[in-house]
Amino acid sequence: MGIISRFKDIMAANFNALLDKAEDPEKMIDQYLRNLENDMANVKVETASIMADEKAAKRKVEECESEITKMAEYAKKAVVAGNDDEARQFLSKKAEVSEKLTVLQQSYTLACENSIKMKEMHDKLDADIAELRSRRDLLKAKVKVAQTQEKINKMSSGYASAGDNLASFDQMEAKVNKMLDQADAMAELNKSEKTDNIDQLTSKYDETGKSSEVDDELAALKSQLGM
Repeated sequence: MGIISRFKDIMAANFNALLDKAEDPEKMIDQYLRNLENDMANVKVETASIMADEKAAKRKVEECESEITKMAEYAKKAVVAGNDDEARQFLSKKAEVSEKLTVLQQSYTLACENSIKMKEMHDKLDADIAELRSRRDLLKAKVKVAQTQEKINKMSSGYASAGDNLASFDQMEAKVNKMLDQADAMAELNKSEKTDNIDQLTSKYDETGKSSEVDDELAALKSQLGM
Protein backbone atom coordinates (compact mmCIF):
# COMPACT_ATOMS: atom_id res chain seq x y z
CA MET A 1 0.00 0.00 0.00
CA GLY A 2 2.85 2.40 -0.84
CA ILE A 3 0.41 4.34 -2.99
CA ILE A 4 -1.46 5.49 0.14
CA SER A 5 1.61 6.80 1.94
CA ARG A 6 2.77 8.44 -1.30
CA PHE A 7 -0.40 10.51 -1.51
CA LYS A 8 -0.84 11.41 2.17
CA ASP A 9 0.34 14.95 1.37
CA ILE A 10 -2.51 15.25 -1.15
CA MET A 11 -5.03 14.19 1.48
CA ALA A 12 -3.75 16.93 3.82
CA ALA A 13 -2.73 19.47 1.16
CA ASN A 14 -2.97 23.13 2.15
CA PHE A 15 -3.01 24.85 -1.23
CA ASN A 16 -3.09 28.41 0.14
CA ALA A 17 0.03 27.77 2.22
CA LEU A 18 1.83 26.41 -0.84
CA LEU A 19 0.70 29.42 -2.89
CA ASP A 20 2.07 31.87 -0.30
CA LYS A 21 5.52 30.30 -0.53
CA ALA A 22 5.64 30.24 -4.33
CA GLU A 23 7.98 32.63 -6.15
CA ASP A 24 5.72 32.60 -9.21
CA PRO A 25 2.16 31.84 -7.99
CA GLU A 26 0.69 31.75 -11.50
CA LYS A 27 3.11 29.06 -12.72
CA MET A 28 2.73 27.26 -9.41
CA ILE A 29 -1.06 27.04 -9.90
CA ASP A 30 -0.67 25.42 -13.34
CA GLN A 31 2.09 23.09 -12.14
CA TYR A 32 0.10 22.04 -9.07
CA LEU A 33 -2.90 21.28 -11.25
CA ARG A 34 -0.80 19.21 -13.66
CA ASN A 35 0.68 17.27 -10.75
CA LEU A 36 -2.77 16.55 -9.36
CA GLU A 37 -4.04 15.40 -12.76
CA ASN A 38 -1.06 13.04 -13.13
CA ASP A 39 -1.60 11.76 -9.61
CA MET A 40 -5.28 11.30 -10.37
CA ALA A 41 -4.49 9.01 -13.28
CA ASN A 42 -2.23 6.88 -11.04
CA VAL A 43 -4.77 6.82 -8.22
CA LYS A 44 -7.54 5.69 -10.59
CA VAL A 45 -5.44 2.75 -11.79
CA GLU A 46 -4.43 1.81 -8.26
CA THR A 47 -7.97 2.23 -6.92
CA ALA A 48 -9.40 0.01 -9.65
CA SER A 49 -6.78 -2.64 -8.87
CA ILE A 50 -7.48 -2.58 -5.11
CA MET A 51 -11.24 -2.68 -5.69
CA ALA A 52 -10.68 -5.73 -7.89
CA ASP A 53 -8.64 -7.32 -5.07
CA GLU A 54 -11.52 -6.62 -2.68
CA LYS A 55 -14.01 -8.31 -4.98
CA ALA A 56 -11.70 -11.31 -5.47
CA ALA A 57 -11.22 -11.64 -1.71
CA LYS A 58 -14.95 -11.45 -1.16
CA ARG A 59 -15.56 -14.09 -3.80
CA LYS A 60 -13.06 -16.47 -2.14
CA VAL A 61 -14.76 -15.96 1.23
CA GLU A 62 -18.15 -16.71 -0.29
CA GLU A 63 -16.79 -19.80 -2.07
CA CYS A 64 -15.20 -21.01 1.17
CA GLU A 65 -18.44 -20.45 3.11
CA SER A 66 -20.32 -22.35 0.42
CA GLU A 67 -17.83 -25.22 0.70
CA ILE A 68 -18.31 -25.35 4.48
CA THR A 69 -22.09 -25.43 4.09
CA LYS A 70 -21.77 -28.18 1.48
CA MET A 71 -19.50 -30.36 3.70
CA ALA A 72 -21.95 -29.94 6.57
CA GLU A 73 -24.83 -31.10 4.34
CA TYR A 74 -22.85 -34.12 3.14
CA ALA A 75 -21.99 -35.03 6.73
CA LYS A 76 -25.71 -34.99 7.62
CA LYS A 77 -26.55 -37.19 4.67
CA ALA A 78 -23.79 -39.64 5.59
CA VAL A 79 -25.09 -39.82 9.18
CA VAL A 80 -28.64 -40.42 7.94
CA ALA A 81 -27.30 -43.15 5.68
CA GLY A 82 -25.52 -44.71 8.65
CA ASN A 83 -22.04 -44.04 7.22
CA ASP A 84 -20.28 -42.55 10.22
CA ASP A 85 -16.81 -42.89 8.72
CA GLU A 86 -17.85 -40.92 5.64
CA ALA A 87 -19.56 -38.37 7.89
CA ARG A 88 -16.27 -37.97 9.80
CA GLN A 89 -14.45 -37.32 6.51
CA PHE A 90 -16.93 -34.61 5.55
CA LEU A 91 -16.70 -33.00 8.97
CA SER A 92 -12.88 -33.15 8.84
CA LYS A 93 -12.97 -31.40 5.46
CA LYS A 94 -15.41 -28.87 6.89
CA ALA A 95 -12.97 -28.09 9.75
CA GLU A 96 -10.09 -27.72 7.28
CA VAL A 97 -12.08 -25.32 5.10
CA SER A 98 -13.21 -23.37 8.19
CA GLU A 99 -9.58 -22.69 9.12
CA LYS A 100 -9.00 -21.49 5.58
CA LEU A 101 -12.06 -19.26 5.89
CA THR A 102 -10.53 -17.44 8.88
CA VAL A 103 -7.48 -16.49 6.79
CA LEU A 104 -9.64 -15.49 3.82
CA GLN A 105 -11.85 -13.32 6.03
CA GLN A 106 -8.79 -11.50 7.38
CA SER A 107 -7.56 -10.89 3.84
CA TYR A 108 -10.99 -9.66 2.81
CA THR A 109 -11.15 -7.27 5.79
CA LEU A 110 -7.76 -5.80 4.85
CA ALA A 111 -8.83 -5.54 1.20
CA CYS A 112 -11.97 -3.65 2.27
CA GLU A 113 -9.95 -1.21 4.39
CA ASN A 114 -7.52 -0.59 1.53
CA SER A 115 -10.38 -0.11 -0.89
CA ILE A 116 -12.03 2.44 1.42
CA LYS A 117 -8.78 4.36 1.78
CA MET A 118 -8.23 4.42 -1.96
CA LYS A 119 -11.79 5.55 -2.61
CA GLU A 120 -11.38 8.35 -0.07
CA MET A 121 -8.14 9.35 -1.69
CA HIS A 122 -9.70 9.23 -5.12
CA ASP A 123 -12.64 11.38 -4.05
CA LYS A 124 -10.37 13.86 -2.23
CA LEU A 125 -8.07 14.20 -5.21
CA ASP A 126 -10.99 14.55 -7.60
CA ALA A 127 -12.48 17.29 -5.39
CA ASP A 128 -9.10 19.08 -5.18
CA ILE A 129 -8.78 19.11 -8.95
CA ALA A 130 -12.34 20.32 -9.45
CA GLU A 131 -11.84 23.09 -6.88
CA LEU A 132 -8.52 24.18 -8.33
CA ARG A 133 -9.95 24.27 -11.85
CA SER A 134 -12.81 26.46 -10.69
CA ARG A 135 -10.48 28.73 -8.69
CA ARG A 136 -7.62 28.84 -11.20
CA ASP A 137 -8.85 31.85 -13.18
CA LEU A 138 -9.78 33.70 -9.99
CA LEU A 139 -6.40 32.98 -8.41
CA LYS A 140 -4.58 34.07 -11.55
CA ALA A 141 -6.64 37.26 -11.63
CA LYS A 142 -5.67 37.94 -8.01
CA VAL A 143 -2.03 37.35 -8.86
CA LYS A 144 -2.28 39.84 -11.76
CA VAL A 145 -3.88 42.43 -9.47
CA ALA A 146 -1.14 41.94 -6.88
CA GLN A 147 1.59 42.27 -9.52
CA THR A 148 -0.03 45.43 -10.92
CA GLN A 149 -0.30 46.90 -7.43
CA GLU A 150 3.36 46.16 -6.83
CA LYS A 151 4.29 47.98 -10.05
CA ILE A 152 2.14 50.97 -9.04
CA ASN A 153 3.83 51.06 -5.64
CA LYS A 154 7.25 51.10 -7.28
CA MET A 155 6.14 53.83 -9.69
CA SER A 156 4.72 55.85 -6.81
CA SER A 157 8.03 55.58 -4.99
CA GLY A 158 9.84 56.77 -8.12
CA TYR A 159 7.45 59.67 -8.50
CA ALA A 160 8.18 60.78 -4.94
CA SER A 161 11.87 60.96 -5.88
CA ALA A 162 10.98 62.96 -9.00
CA GLY A 163 8.94 65.30 -6.79
CA ASP A 164 12.07 66.05 -4.76
CA ASN A 165 13.93 66.89 -7.96
CA LEU A 166 11.10 69.17 -9.06
CA ALA A 167 11.24 70.96 -5.70
CA SER A 168 14.98 71.53 -6.18
CA PHE A 169 14.32 72.82 -9.69
CA ASP A 170 11.72 75.26 -8.33
CA GLN A 171 14.24 76.61 -5.84
CA MET A 172 16.84 77.06 -8.56
CA GLU A 173 14.29 78.80 -10.79
CA ALA A 174 13.42 81.17 -7.94
CA LYS A 175 17.09 82.06 -7.55
CA VAL A 176 17.46 82.70 -11.27
CA ASN A 177 14.34 84.88 -11.29
CA LYS A 178 15.72 86.86 -8.33
CA MET A 179 19.01 87.38 -10.17
CA LEU A 180 17.13 88.61 -13.25
CA ASP A 181 15.04 90.98 -11.15
CA GLN A 182 18.17 92.36 -9.52
CA ALA A 183 19.83 92.85 -12.92
CA ASP A 184 16.72 94.63 -14.25
CA ALA A 185 16.66 96.88 -11.19
CA MET A 186 20.34 97.71 -11.59
CA ALA A 187 19.84 98.53 -15.26
CA GLU A 188 16.95 100.80 -14.36
CA LEU A 189 19.03 102.56 -11.74
CA ASN A 190 21.89 103.05 -14.20
CA LYS A 191 19.48 104.49 -16.75
CA SER A 192 18.05 106.90 -14.18
CA GLU A 193 21.55 108.01 -13.19
CA LYS A 194 22.43 108.87 -16.80
CA THR A 195 19.27 110.86 -17.18
CA ASP A 196 20.09 112.89 -14.06
CA ASN A 197 23.57 113.70 -15.41
CA ILE A 198 22.08 114.99 -18.70
CA ASP A 199 19.56 117.07 -16.82
CA GLN A 200 22.30 118.60 -14.66
CA LEU A 201 24.47 119.33 -17.69
CA THR A 202 21.55 120.90 -19.57
CA SER A 203 20.68 123.01 -16.56
CA LYS A 204 24.23 124.28 -16.42
CA TYR A 205 24.12 125.58 -19.95
CA ASP A 206 20.60 126.87 -19.53
CA GLU A 207 21.76 128.98 -16.57
CA THR A 208 24.75 130.23 -18.58
CA GLY A 209 22.40 131.40 -21.37
CA LYS A 210 20.15 133.23 -18.92
CA SER A 211 23.14 135.10 -17.35
CA SER A 212 24.30 136.28 -20.80
CA GLU A 213 20.86 137.64 -21.69
CA VAL A 214 20.75 139.62 -18.43
CA ASP A 215 24.17 141.12 -19.13
CA ASP A 216 23.13 142.14 -22.67
CA GLU A 217 19.95 143.72 -21.40
CA LEU A 218 21.91 145.62 -18.73
CA ALA A 219 24.36 146.97 -21.30
CA ALA A 220 21.49 148.11 -23.54
CA LEU A 221 19.88 149.91 -20.62
CA LYS A 222 23.14 151.68 -19.80
CA SER A 223 23.52 152.76 -23.41
CA GLN A 224 20.10 154.36 -23.39
CA LEU A 225 20.96 156.26 -20.30
CA GLY A 226 24.17 157.51 -21.84
CA MET A 227 26.19 155.82 -19.30
